[in-house]
Amino acid sequence: MQNGTDLYALDISGASFTKACGGPCTEGCVTLARIGEDAWALGDSKRPDVAPLRFTTEELDAAGIDPARFGLGA
Repeated sequence: MQNGTDLYALDISGASFTKACGGPCTEGCVTLARIGEDAWALGDSKRPDVAPLRFTTEELDAAGIDPARFGLGA
């Protein structure tokens, strides 16, 4: 399992972010990418210049964020 410090040491330059939208996504969406075995990066397509936040699978679950909503497996 990763800890918070290790998550930010991971290289995400090649990460493939996907969007989860409740509607037409005309104003932007939350994006999510798997960046490791137990590591995720969460971004905002409306603010691509802002670095994504990083979470463990456990942290995503605690926040109610389901990777399946993005078409990703946990």
